[in-house]
Amino acid sequence: MKGFIFDENIPRRIKLAPSSQISHVTDLGESLLDSDIWEHARQHCLVIVTKDTDFANRSMVTSPPPWIVHLRFGNLRRNEYHAFLTRVWPKIEKLLPDHKLVNVYLNRIEAIKG
Repeated sequence: MKGFIFDENIPRRIKLAPSSQISHVTDLGESLLDSDIWEHARQHCLVIVTKDTDFANRSMVTSPPPWIVHLRFGNLRRNEYHAFLTRVWPKIEKLLPDHKLVNVYLNRIEAIKG
């Protein structure tokens, strides 16, 4: 695992201090298909951080890379969103790369071995 790529549904200016580099899909270009993002993440050993169920579903029938962090909570105010992710991010990173899918809810984190 060499870093994280945040999907377009994740704020570009996220206030995290992860152990690895963060990029955003908009750095790759506009109007990318999910398959393009998947392939880029696979080739570069990245974790896709998304709210998109399609990535989580696809991860169930493949082996990493890429790994998926699926944020499964609704909209929050920006400060609440950043505070929540900052609080749970160390737990998320601890689960990677041994788990191919990490589902993050407001009240729990579930991980599926890969």
